Amino acid sequence: MIDSGTTTEGVLIESSEQAPQQARCWVADVFAKRRLGDDYTARTVVTELVTNAYRHTDTKAIPVRLVLENGYFVVEVEDRSDLAPVLQGEDDAAESGRGLLMVAMLVDAWGVRALDGGGKVTWARLRA
Repeated sequence: MIDSGTTTEGVLIESSEQAPQQARCWVADVFAKRRLGDDYTARTVVTELVTNAYRHTDTKAIPVRLVLENGYFVVEVEDRSDLAPVLQGEDDAAESGRGLLMVAMLVDAWGVRALDGGGKVTWARLRA
């Protein structure tokens, strides 16, 4: 269980087709090392956020952080684009575009924070 303090773990992942898998493995390692329990939701969320950074921005390296704070995990993925991700509506005919909708259903809250000097952090908070 997470105590009332704050802990941050981070990694820099090269933007490539392998980035989502690398982020997922990194989250699994953090959870295992810290004995944090079930990592499925955090792995799913980081996969979607890193996939968006890889596919929809020209970011060369993707900073990924896992903040453990007051009973919550916050997954943060940074990229160099100023464009906020858009939550798509449900569309049974669409072949993609469901990632953020899925994230929104899995987490307590999610959002975007602009960075000084450009870029953004897309974050998602889930209960520990």
